[in-house]
Amino acid sequence: MLNHLDGVFHALADPTRRSMVERLADGDASVSELARPMAMSLPAVIQHLQVLEASGLVRSRKVGRVRTCSLDRSAFDRAEAWFTDRRITWNERLDRLGDFLADDEQASTAK
Repeated sequence: MLNHLDGVFHALADPTRRSMVERLADGDASVSELARPMAMSLPAVIQHLQVLEASGLVRSRKVGRVRTCSLDRSAFDRAEAWFTDRRITWNERLDRLGDFLADDEQASTAK
């Protein structure tokens, strides 16, 4: 799972790719639609899309001469599950620390 997450985090580390993901969250788009608001060449946009596809965040399909991209929500679900696991672990650790500190304070005041 971590290898998958490495690719996801790498892909999302770039603001251009995050912008593309934001656009695709609104629905499928062709490569040219994704490229239109970008201040870069079409080959540069395609390179960014290749990184997104390699990470599993984006899928594309070609019909005729048009390549249409869409989000693969399962990749986001896996990343969310990883974050959730981390959150649960740290909440448990903080709860134990809080209990320890409360017990220590009670022991100090009882002396």
